[in-house]
Amino acid sequence: MTAPISERLDDFEQARASGRRKMDWAAQHMPICDALASEFETDQPFDGERIGMAMHVEAKTAILAEILAAGGAEVAITGCNPLSTHNDVSAALDAVDGVTSYAERGVDDEAYYAAIEAVIDHEPTITVDDGMDLVAAIHEDYPELIDTIVGGAEETTTGVHRLRAMDDDGELNYPVFAVNDTPMKRLFDNVHGTGESSLASIAMTTNLSWAGKTVVVAGYGHCGKGVAKKASGQNADVVVTEVEPRRALEAHMEGYDVLPMAEAAEEGDVFITTTGNRDVIVEEHFEAMDDGVLLANAGHFDVEIDLDALGDLAVDTYEARDGVQAYELADGRRLNVLAEGRLVNLATPIALGHPVEVMDQSFGVQAVCVRELVQNSEAYDPGVHDVPDRLDKVVAEIKLESEGVEYDALTDTQSEYMDSWQHGT
Repeated sequence: MTAPISERLDDFEQARASGRRKMDWAAQHMPICDALASEFETDQPFDGERIGMAMHVEAKTAILAEILAAGGAEVAITGCNPLSTHNDVSAALDAVDGVTSYAERGVDDEAYYAAIEAVIDHEPTITVDDGMDLVAAIHEDYPELIDTIVGGAEETTTGVHRLRAMDDDGELNYPVFAVNDTPMKRLFDNVHGTGESSLASIAMTTNLSWAGKTVVVAGYGHCGKGVAKKASGQNADVVVTEVEPRRALEAHMEGYDVLPMAEAAEEGDVFITTTGNRDVIVEEHFEAMDDGVLLANAGHFDVEIDLDALGDLAVDTYEARDGVQAYELADGRRLNVLAEGRLVNLATPIALGHPVEVMDQSFGVQAVCVRELVQNSEAYDPGVHDVPDRLDKVVAEIKLESEGVEYDALTDTQSEYMDSWQHGT
């Protein structure tokens, strides 16, 4: 059985102190989670609940786990990506009363899934996922636990896609909130979070500028829009590739060049995938690329760039910089892959993930969704559920209040007008 990280790190106390410092810094800039923590400590809404989490274990996630524990839950957590865990934060989290952390950076597939099983051994009554690996493991290997699970919450686009496919097949057997799809997550986390953190991680890892480069963004969903917008704002030329005609048209109407990847491959200096799909950049594209290109994935799993095909083409491969693997082809061209093709904003050695303020909003939504599941579980049948709009608005209201921002409200007359079908010309 996988042991908690406290039993596996030789320098646990030193790591714990370092991780706690990171958590304390994050907490200073997370007013939504701070406000909810105060409520949870008073009301103890999660008393008796066991919350299993598979998330990117870094400082902001740790604050979410901590406030759930403060609300009375027993929390067990592990990573949702082998390269996104910060070991010092995992150590600090494992030292929090009510929390057990199994997350460790750099584990192989066997250890990764063993840690997920260790979380499941706590027999969670609620799941909080980023990518759906925890939900999938429970359904495939521990279906006997499903009757005692009141529900779950899913953080990211890829996880929601998987859940909807599972639901369409009639295989999802408890309710899960699609946190990714609610406005307070999608409009900020996906656009500003992914856009800013991906570009920052690439720039810091490579020490290269964006100005004057051609950046190819694969996919023009919310994450792709954020990457394109932020790259353009740093004076890069942006090319978008898409498979969905309306999104391709939207990118075109917003001023970006739109090309098939086969053509974009000949033009790009930096390629950033944001699709959540596999085989977005493949052998024919590698063969057309210029020497020195950067290849990065800002989707979820490490399948968007076909690294097996790239490895077969290469005559040599070596670490060009920390977090950058160079693949040298027979003609001397070098194609540089960041973070082993995993999430570039979380998996490079210097990656910090999304800005703190952005994750405060997303994790605020996660926290109120967990409370909703506990308090109103009978209202939700098995399947994927949108986050109730009232919960999303609560999180927005807390954020605006913390920023000192005031805003208007509808008058009674305006509300009556908006709710009526009888007013015409």
